[in-house]
Amino acid sequence: MSPARDVEDPAHYDRPRRHTRPRTKTRPSHDDAVPGVVVTVDRGRFTVQVEGSAEPRIVTAMKSRPLGRKGVVVGDRVRLVGDVSGTTGSLARIVGIEPRRTVLRRTADDDDPIERVLVANATQLVVVTAVANPEPRPRLIDRALVAAYDATLDPLLCLTKVDLADPEDLLAIYRPLGVPYVVAERGSDLGDVRARLQDEVSVMVGHSGVGKSTLVNALVPGAGRLTGHVNVVTGRGRHTSSSAYALELPFGGWVIDTPGIRSFGLAHVDPRQLIGAFADLKAVTRDCPRGCTHAQTEPECALDEAAAAGLVGPDRVDSFRRLLASREPPAGQSRSAVES
Repeated sequence: MSPARDVEDPAHYDRPRRHTRPRTKTRPSHDDAVPGVVVTVDRGRFTVQVEGSAEPRIVTAMKSRPLGRKGVVVGDRVRLVGDVSGTTGSLARIVGIEPRRTVLRRTADDDDPIERVLVANATQLVVVTAVANPEPRPRLIDRALVAAYDATLDPLLCLTKVDLADPEDLLAIYRPLGVPYVVAERGSDLGDVRARLQDEVSVMVGHSGVGKSTLVNALVPGAGRLTGHVNVVTGRGRHTSSSAYALELPFGGWVIDTPGIRSFGLAHVDPRQLIGAFADLKAVTRDCPRGCTHAQTEPECALDEAAAAGLVGPDRVDSFRRLLASREPPAGQSRSAVES
């Protein structure tokens, strides 16, 4: 047998290499990258508002390969290269993501290990709820508040459709928690709402039909967010927003409109950490036995003694425990039954 066909020689079985030049570990510095804010995400394309320009400039971008699987969400501050002119058909590249100051998460269910990042870098969570048509759902509001406290966001309750019912019944539930609120009455000047949103990055959440998009259209002229109606049979609203969308407010700050939610999974939230959002209650729990969860069923929780002694308000303790228990549905009920 000729040497060229020697089956004992393994070199003859090597596949030809497709790349003959070794890859370099040197990566471009992208010193010329321009900053921007991600305003929406749609099927792998990112709409980004370029910062630092005289007029707002919106560009379409894709994520660069070196970022790998690192996710990019609405609210992320990114660095862009390529065509950042914003002209029709242009495409820029996201080459860097700035560290996130806050992250708002939720899961599909309380036992779902996969968490979804909704928004980055928000400073305030605005829970929008109608006092009627559709009826308020305190359990869903509770869960949104738990997510806000976990993400270190300031909560704000925004009441709509107050001309249809008295909001006092709903406010009485959250007054012990110290949750601030504003009233967004149709046709009013929304001065109180603007004052609360000014210079903040506010993400609006709530179930369908409560008026989030209507409120955004009133706050940002020309926003053009679609609005829907409430089904008179089911009492539920129709989804009009399919993805989160960030808009710069003309009076300072940003507002992020999100699709209507019917569930808010909290699998990522450690109930033991929730007490950290209530400084007065946390100080009392230093006298709790080790491993105390501060729930209603704890036999020696210091919160009970403090409430009996008048050191903290009993209503506040009860409200905190309601939030604590909101991660699990009542006995005999499914989670969809209490949230939807």
